[in-house]
Amino acid sequence: MLPQAGNSWTPLEAAHLLNRAGFSANPDEIKTMHALGRAKAVDSLLNPTESLDAFPRPDWASKEQALADMRMRLEQRREIQKKSRGLSAEETEKLRRLTFQEMQRENRQHALESQDWWFRRMLKTKAPLREKMTLFWHDHFSSSVQKVKQPVLMLNQNELFRRHAFGSFKSLTQEVLMDPAMMLYLDTQSSKKGQPNENFAREVMELFTLGEGTYTEEDIHDAARAFTGYSLNRLTGEVFHNRRQWDGTPKTVFGKTGDYNGKDIINLIFEKPEAAKFMAKKIWEFFVYDNPPDSAVKMLAETLREADYALLPLLREMFLSKEFYSEASIRSQIKCPVQFIIALLKQLEITEPPSAFPITAQQQLGQILFMPPNVAGWDWGQAWINTNTLLTRYNLCGFLTKGVENTDKMMGGERIKAQGKAFVFKRGGRGWNGPDYEKIAPRTLRSNPIQLVDSLIHRFFQGPVPDKARDSFIAYAHAKNGVIFTDKETAELCHLILSTPYYQLC
Repeated sequence: MLPQAGNSWTPLEAAHLLNRAGFSANPDEIKTMHALGRAKAVDSLLNPTESLDAFPRPDWASKEQALADMRMRLEQRREIQKKSRGLSAEETEKLRRLTFQEMQRENRQHALESQDWWFRRMLKTKAPLREKMTLFWHDHFSSSVQKVKQPVLMLNQNELFRRHAFGSFKSLTQEVLMDPAMMLYLDTQSSKKGQPNENFAREVMELFTLGEGTYTEEDIHDAARAFTGYSLNRLTGEVFHNRRQWDGTPKTVFGKTGDYNGKDIINLIFEKPEAAKFMAKKIWEFFVYDNPPDSAVKMLAETLREADYALLPLLREMFLSKEFYSEASIRSQIKCPVQFIIALLKQLEITEPPSAFPITAQQQLGQILFMPPNVAGWDWGQAWINTNTLLTRYNLCGFLTKGVENTDKMMGGERIKAQGKAFVFKRGGRGWNGPDYEKIAPRTLRSNPIQLVDSLIHRFFQGPVPDKARDSFIAYAHAKNGVIFTDKETAELCHLILSTPYYQLC
């Protein structure tokens, strides 16, 4: 077991837990978490009381409506066939193209609604660790609506990840094999006897469970034959194993031979000790820091194997460990775009962001939910930050703190438009005037610039910042302090504090 943290439990440590095991928090949430004590705080995250169906899906994503839509599309295809009788090839193609374009428009709209639905769930949830693990699984078992094309299947997969948030890694991998979105993404449904597709066989070993160097090309070839015969009913969304399309001949994988199917291969994978080490390392790097000590990976892998690959014991051990709260861990991660956006909203006490804000901000910063760039998922850490994305982060902070009109004036709307890099303020936040500064900076604080700055530093950083940075904030506050410190000056001070390299870390 990892060495455990001591009895002391500071507000900074409570904030760190909420940053890593969730998406940051406002001062009241940190205070509540700190009052629980370390062990109870961790248990509250691992055992949330919020129900899985606390956030109803969009109407079009209900099972009944999804089936009705699939039947309607089948009927549309039949209508095209009827109408095309007697038409020329050119007219038939035009009719098909118009129908296909309409389907594309509907899918794009549903994809946007799905992204917005999940983002707002992450923002408002009372089960932040469960949503953080859902994001982890989405990145780990990566698939994209761009190829899957059916947003309802991505939402179904999203719910699968949520159900298994703290559950068995092994069981989840078995279910991913039968997941319609993953089948479409990695072409499992087209893998048949005599024509095996190696995509899933390769990725399940290399990216999902074992890592490079733990298998041979022969293992991939024979595993691909085992993964044949899995079929997706496009009308019902159900997956079944078609034994007529399955290669039932003997396969040799990891030195063992048998008439294996896909589930058998996954069972063989989890017999290898590398599977526990692979996941222990990846979980550590997601929640703590990169390049963990070998000793930590070994201990967490042992915990994972003893729990038959259930993740809850591993997560509890990690969040109670001394190293999780170490100097090497606290404020050492670059916030991913989703974390950055939600942290801003939470710390600015914004529960209802402008309607188009979540999607536009994701697009601007390079992390769009349900659209990871490839099967390996997103690149994390320093890959999130470059000259353009850092400027966009600062601009986004300006928009949220100052409102659309003031931000547009401040940055020069024409220059923004020409550069094509800034947040689409008017479209993404029409009518947005900024947060409620009476909550963020009460009038009683504004008469004392030093107290005001320290209060905002606590809100946004939960701990100290370098003296040079604090001094610059105080100097700015003094310079802006007139007869009265208005919301406008408060907004400008907040924007300055948030537009720093320190705020990119959690």
